[in-house]
Amino acid sequence: MTAVTKTKPLNIFIVEDYKLTRVGLRSALNEFEGINVVGESETAEEGLELIKELKPDVVLMDLGLPGMNGIEATQKIREFSNDIKIIILTSHEREEEVLASMGSGAHAYCLKDIEPINLVNVLTSVGGGAAWFDPAISRYALNLFPRPESTKVLNSSDVHDARAQLTERELEVLRLLVKGKSNTEIAKDLIVSVHTAKAHVCSILQKLCVDDRVQAAVKAIRENII
Repeated sequence: MTAVTKTKPLNIFIVEDYKLTRVGLRSALNEFEGINVVGESETAEEGLELIKELKPDVVLMDLGLPGMNGIEATQKIREFSNDIKIIILTSHEREEEVLASMGSGAHAYCLKDIEPINLVNVLTSVGGGAAWFDPAISRYALNLFPRPESTKVLNSSDVHDARAQLTERELEVLRLLVKGKSNTEIAKDLIVSVHTAKAHVCSILQKLCVDDRVQAAVKAIRENII
């Protein structure tokens, strides 16, 4: 089987307490070209030590772990690395868990019934810098941003003001960002360098007063900026 090819293999670490699930994930992922499972653990505590040592590109993190849970472990990883991407993989789709996961610094939230090829695509996208929500829980992402007023819909002048802050090129980048595109994919689509794409994303975050690309995408959709 073949996934999206990369010059350098994407190194994955799995944190999952059920051995059968862990073995199944490792076996399925290793079938794909460009994906390399470098390690695994059944507890967050053990996983954190190995992640520090192995420095994987992406961590597949279960939520319901014994002892330290997946959200706490994600926060711990963020304390020592901003480069490692984290994907929450769980059988739960409760709103509070989705929002807590995003708030902890996770880059994606996938349900465990995801097809292997789709999971590989998510891994590849997130590894390249994108963020991703499982369609089953994407509606919860809107709650990352409260509405300006609970009973008020933004009028056309409000939307115009928000849009006017961005250049035409930044609006193009924002549309691609909403689609879950990584900096590399944005650069390819717009025929610019990755450095230029990254600079546009940073400018967008600053102008929209948000901390990351997930929040930028949610704000763009909620406030009809694009």
